[in-house]
Amino acid sequence: MDVLSDLLIRARVGHTDVHLLRQSPPWSLAFAAGGDDEIVVLATLGGPAHLRTDSGHDAPLGADAVMVVKATGYTVADNPATAPQALIKDGRKILLGSEVAAIRPLAARTYGDGSAHGLLRGAYRLHGAVGARLLDLLPEVSVTPADPRVGTLLNLLAAEASRSEPGQDAVLHRLLESVLVLSLRGLLDRPGFTPPGWYLATADPQLGGALQAMHDDPGAGWTVATLAAAAGLSRARFAARFTEVVGHPPLTYLTEWRMTLAADALRDTDDTVAAIARRVGYGDPFAFSVAFKRVTGVGPSAWRRDGP
Repeated sequence: MDVLSDLLIRARVGHTDVHLLRQSPPWSLAFAAGGDDEIVVLATLGGPAHLRTDSGHDAPLGADAVMVVKATGYTVADNPATAPQALIKDGRKILLGSEVAAIRPLAARTYGDGSAHGLLRGAYRLHGAVGARLLDLLPEVSVTPADPRVGTLLNLLAAEASRSEPGQDAVLHRLLESVLVLSLRGLLDRPGFTPPGWYLATADPQLGGALQAMHDDPGAGWTVATLAAAAGLSRARFAARFTEVVGHPPLTYLTEWRMTLAADALRDTDDTVAAIARRVGYGDPFAFSVAFKRVTGVGPSAWRRDGP
């Protein structure tokens, strides 16, 4: 499994929140800040729109998929001059003016007056320390052009959100996840965007093999020599190239990845510290605890009790 897929699968959560607004202009909706673990995918249907975050970022929305990451709050409108008509906060709609009377339920996940104009919004939560690794590499707002694949998925999302049928949550989750993956790929490969070193290493036929080996079996007794063998390079050449491209020596990267997995295991399971230590390659729980505190700033027990 490639490294990006590994991160996405480990960070996956079961619930996806998808809603569709079909509203004649003028329309404007304000959204309160979500959690720091949330990615919001926005797309316009049948007409342009405009995104403005509370932190001051402005972005026109054409036929695009837009990811809003850790925004302090944002407003989406048909026109930048249109005042917000409603505030969406904690899953509730708070009316802000008399113009919102037409924004009414049309289906379980669809609202408005049935216009051909529309706004599709999907909120996707990423889980734990692995999810944080993905979120940390993203800007607050990124716009990804809707190529034919993304456009097809957006149309399917809109059609599914307009219905109320068995199995709908599962369908919406998979469609939104696919839009997210394609949007992430488009962002990471975009000229002018600086992706993280590990992503650059995945495209290297030699470094990519060593990186994937660490992700496939993080608890193995990896050494620079065995990783160099997986890459087909000498120890010195491998260590130098890995450090240059990824930004960390190979064993430093491995330790940080192991501690990321351990952090989620501490929060998500009742497994003992010793069992988690063995899972990520440490036969000695004390050595694991020292490494965990060095990377996270707190010991395993404190992390399990209080979080980061």
